[in-house]
Amino acid sequence: MKYNLFGKKTGLLASEMVLGAANFGTRKGYGASPEFAAQIFKIYQDAGGNFIDISDRYQLGEAEEIIGKLIDKQRTNFIICTKYTQSHEASPAVSNFGNHRKAMRQAIESSLKRLRTDYIDIYMPHYDDGLTPLDEIVMGLEDLVDSGKVLYTGLTNFPAWKASAIACSTRLTAMQIEYNLIQRTADREIIPMAEHFGLGVMMYSPLAGGILTGKYRKGETGRITIGSDFGYQENETTKSIIDVLFNIAAEHDVTPGQVAFAWVLSKGAFPIIGARTTEHIYEALKAGQIRLSKQEIIQLDQLSAVSLGYPHDLLKTVQRNR
Repeated sequence: MKYNLFGKKTGLLASEMVLGAANFGTRKGYGASPEFAAQIFKIYQDAGGNFIDISDRYQLGEAEEIIGKLIDKQRTNFIICTKYTQSHEASPAVSNFGNHRKAMRQAIESSLKRLRTDYIDIYMPHYDDGLTPLDEIVMGLEDLVDSGKVLYTGLTNFPAWKASAIACSTRLTAMQIEYNLIQRTADREIIPMAEHFGLGVMMYSPLAGGILTGKYRKGETGRITIGSDFGYQENETTKSIIDVLFNIAAEHDVTPGQVAFAWVLSKGAFPIIGARTTEHIYEALKAGQIRLSKQEIIQLDQLSAVSLGYPHDLLKTVQRNR
């Protein structure tokens, strides 16, 4: 496992792949049992991984409980990123839901207990709730940093303009976004914003819910076939991307999913492995050994590129003609 600096503000060396623990536990009726989760964790740790992504919402708190047991007595060896907003409760009281400081305080105290630690490395709102003033979020996160309960702060699923405003007002360190060969709209504003502020970027869903593995062409099941709000489907555009993934995979004697994961790695960010089985974790780890050629990366870049829209397209024309 390679280690890269997490952003430009920390000096923190993090493993290039993040272990996502959203599927650790079965409290929601699906996922990996604690025993299987322990196997996945050990494979990741043995490969040199030190970066865990989690949330109080995942498996209604069970995922944090499992990670807490797994890192017990070796807490300092891992970078733990966890999130709040939705609460660990199945039906949270309105006062425990959202990004305001009351919900933040309740969430951090509960997460610390489940994770069996007295501090969180990276703490984030899980998404913009559309209600909480940005100053309230800033003050709450600053309070947690000042108290020593949180080392670094970040944001997940926030519009670029709100993230920019928060980054100008607090010691923001990290950004977590959805990013893959099908979902690249973050190229328009979020990624340039993160680069400008020197934020470490974590990318979830690098395989687009499994569609980039090509498994649904074979009739296999997965997150998309059992119901998902991600909206991934094979259409004219995604078909072309998957076809090229198969071609490149054949050249490297690997799988299409590993090529898709290796492409995300080429972007210098930290992709999250959403493993539910030991096969998933082994598959992702092998992607770190793939060296895509410059031409292969360019081909996938061009095939999956999204229009940047206004004003970017206009500015390109103006700058080109000046």
